[in-house]
Amino acid sequence: MTALFIIIIALLLLVLVLQVMHSRQHARQLKYIHTKLESIVERGSHERLLLMSSSPELQILLTDLNRLLDVNHKGAVERARLEKSMRSMLANISHDLKTPLTVVLGYIETLLHDKDMPVEEQERILRTIHAKAGEVITLMNRFFDLAKLESGDRDIPLSRVELGEVCRRNILAFYDILSAKGAEVQIEIPDEPLYMMGNDDALDRVLSNLLSNAIAYGDAGGALGLKLYSDAGQVCIEVWDRGKGIAEGHEDKVFERLYTLEDSRNRDYQGSGLGLTITKRLTEQMNGRISLSSKPYVRTAFTLSFQRLTF
Repeated sequence: MTALFIIIIALLLLVLVLQVMHSRQHARQLKYIHTKLESIVERGSHERLLLMSSSPELQILLTDLNRLLDVNHKGAVERARLEKSMRSMLANISHDLKTPLTVVLGYIETLLHDKDMPVEEQERILRTIHAKAGEVITLMNRFFDLAKLESGDRDIPLSRVELGEVCRRNILAFYDILSAKGAEVQIEIPDEPLYMMGNDDALDRVLSNLLSNAIAYGDAGGALGLKLYSDAGQVCIEVWDRGKGIAEGHEDKVFERLYTLEDSRNRDYQGSGLGLTITKRLTEQMNGRISLSSKPYVRTAFTLSFQRLTF
């Protein structure tokens, strides 16, 4: 009986020793996790917590912590990108406002100091001042429009829209300009009506932006096209030209605010670099998407895609 009692005591002591050792190992592992995690967060590195452990609970904890580190790293990268974008945007806003205002101030000083200026010259300068002031107002309106779209303050009511009519209306609005340029125009609009849930005003602005863009920057190619078609439950509008296009690797960037690539179509678009950004936001508000494919001086096409209505 005494021997059995001694064996039981020995087994209990062994279990207790193993538990203490296991507890100390857990403590060391938790201390390592704490130190390593603190180091990763402070340095902002992309390291991960790696630890060999037989504890299922600790493995789950490590997996969850690494997921949080991934989220934190992605957030830091996105914040850095947004900060860079904001600095670039502010610099471009300053430039775009400064240029016409500098012209206005220069002409006003000329009018103030030249008392003997002919009336015809005064009228010419005043017309220039008026035009430059209008540029500033137009630019500010675009900034406000974009701010409203991105904040969700601008409500775009959707209703059943027939896209063939929208396309015809918009291409006709540019008929005189296209005729004057002598550009080849290819229009493909099917007789079959194609419907979507959209907004007439927003669609007019989107197509006006794209057609203006194609005319302004596709002029060198001498051709412009507008195609409406359906594809796999989608209804699509394609506006294309054969101009200088977009260099490879920059297709997605043209939709960013004030994209500043030196030879970008969007850089000079209506003097602000906001036209394509607003176009993209309006398209998304109508539950659509816009894409770009470009081969310079061969074919540059912006394609709008929306869910097709069949009733």
